[in-house]
Amino acid sequence: MHIVAIDGPAGSGKSSVSKACAKALGFGYLDTGAGYRALTFAVQNLGLKIAYQSAEQISHNFDYAISQDPDNYWVKVGNLDVTYEIRTPEVGSGVSEFAGLPQVRQYMLTLTKGLVQASDRPGIIVEGRDITTKVFPDAKTRILLTASEEVRLGRRSAELPEGTIVADQVTRRDQNDSKVVDFLAPAEGVILVDSSELDFDQTVRAVIALVANK
Repeated sequence: MHIVAIDGPAGSGKSSVSKACAKALGFGYLDTGAGYRALTFAVQNLGLKIAYQSAEQISHNFDYAISQDPDNYWVKVGNLDVTYEIRTPEVGSGVSEFAGLPQVRQYMLTLTKGLVQASDRPGIIVEGRDITTKVFPDAKTRILLTASEEVRLGRRSAELPEGTIVADQVTRRDQNDSKVVDFLAPAEGVILVDSSELDFDQTVRAVIALVANK
C-alpha cells in the first residue's frame, strides 16, 4: 500500500487538499485530526472522562468510527453522526487541551495505524499532526504542507462562521500544538510544499505529482 503522510499547521489546507488528492488517485483518505476533534466533542458534550484513563481505557470508552472514502466522508461517536459538530469553534478551541495528553496521543497512534492497516485501497492519504515523523516515518511519500500565516488566516477566515476569532483557530492552535510536536519545519526526507503562492488546484496538482514520482 502506498501511504502518503501529510502534516502541516492549522489553515494550511491539509484536509481539503488531501481529500481531493485521494479522490483523484483512487486512494483512501484518513483525517486524523477528526479523531482528536471527536474526542474533544465527546468530553465536552457526552460526559467522556479521559484525564486519568490509559490509552486502552480510552479505546474501550470512546466508540469512534470514521470513513476512509473521500467521496463519502463521515465521523461518528457511537450512533451519533458528528461530522459537522466537530467543526464548531467550541470544539476547535478545545482540541489542544486534550491533544497533548500522552494517553490520548498513544490511543490515536494505535487507532490510526489500525485504520490504515484495514484499508483495502491501493493507497491512502493520512493527514494530521506528526504523521510524517511519529506515526508513519516510513511512509512512501511524506509531505509538509504549509503557507504563510497571513495566507492561512485568510483561508480559515473564509471557512469559519462570521464573528469567529480566527487567531484562536490558527495562530493559537499552532502555538499550543508546537509544544507537543514540531510541524513547522520538515524532518529529514519530508518534502516541503509551500502553497502561499498557489491556489487550491495548483496545490492539489503539486501533491499528486509528488505521489506519482514515488
